[in-house]
Amino acid sequence: MDRRLLILAVGMFAMGTDNFVVAGILPGVATSLNTSVSLAGLMVTVYALTYALAAPVMAALTGGSPRKLLLVSALGIFVVGNMLSAVAADLHWILFSRALSGFGAALFSPTALGVASALAAPEKRGRALAAVTAGLTGATALGSPIGTFIGGFGSWRTTLWFVTLLGMAAMTGVWTMLPSVPRPASVRLRERLAPVRDVRITLTLLTSLFAFGGFLMVYTFAGVVLQRVTHGDERILAGMFLLWGVAATAGNLLSGRLVDRFESRTIINAMLWLAIINFCALPWTSAHAFTTAIALAIWGICGWGLIVPQQHRLVQLKPSVAPLLLALNNTATYIGLACSGALGGAVLQTIGSRYLSLVAAALIAIAFLLAEFAHRCIHRPFPQRRATTNREADPV
Repeated sequence: MDRRLLILAVGMFAMGTDNFVVAGILPGVATSLNTSVSLAGLMVTVYALTYALAAPVMAALTGGSPRKLLLVSALGIFVVGNMLSAVAADLHWILFSRALSGFGAALFSPTALGVASALAAPEKRGRALAAVTAGLTGATALGSPIGTFIGGFGSWRTTLWFVTLLGMAAMTGVWTMLPSVPRPASVRLRERLAPVRDVRITLTLLTSLFAFGGFLMVYTFAGVVLQRVTHGDERILAGMFLLWGVAATAGNLLSGRLVDRFESRTIINAMLWLAIINFCALPWTSAHAFTTAIALAIWGICGWGLIVPQQHRLVQLKPSVAPLLLALNNTATYIGLACSGALGGAVLQTIGSRYLSLVAAALIAIAFLLAEFAHRCIHRPFPQRRATTNREADPV
């Protein structure tokens, strides 16, 4: 792999680890700060919501800024945010620092993907984007379990120092190894949000929001949802996260192959229905190690296996603005993550952790209905759009 792409992937690995590792340290944070797990779960909500809201806004505002300086600045903000989280003495400070980290991630991730695209030759652009995105996928398989495992030997603060070091390594690498990159044309926020007026695109984005709201609600509170198996041992939980991450990576790769052979609708429906059944059974399957492992594998495959067909559906709808639609899909996913943290915290206080997955299954069922509405709109004449080419009008 090109070392310039590798260092961008390290930055994405740090962002992904910071995003997903919090699930493994929530019980420790709650105990240390004398608060509830539900309130500690706001760490996930604040980070994800900041990312979701800041990413499209900052992409428009910083469109003409030097890419290298922007990447270094974003990583600097990310590092400072995690340092503050690691030394925070109360919940207010840790929520502020999580917002700061999320803001840094919102600056870095879209910029890194744009730089990867600019560095590669046109015929290798897809591989370049995949190489950088692999850092994010790798964070689910390695970064989160390693961070949780480290926390098992030290504390949740040790885990956040680990993420801080990852960010510092990426920042140093970008500063020393990345060349100057031409500035892209600036795009106004209004232009970025224009495709949302297409009801087909809106329904597809809402599908991602509700689906990942369900998937990640259980992940955020996995420390308490899986407590009957882990018995509060963070090292066992790290092993569970490792299994989930490997399954997620496999699901992502598998769906990439399937989407070239079958309709996106078929894959989306299969992933959503498997996830609904799996989460409805989780209150009982999570009582034993073997059945928990099976449930985690299905969960990982379905959750990350949904991303590619969703992206494929969006790209087929409007190929000319594909990068924008993929960015908006990412924002929808993070809004789902942010809402899942808040909703999951409220559910924990009412019905407890054991049946949290049933609420998640209901959200995924809503996502299925939205996906079906999107499919029907795609195959129905759409009066408010310009004439499309045959490629844009292809069914997905």
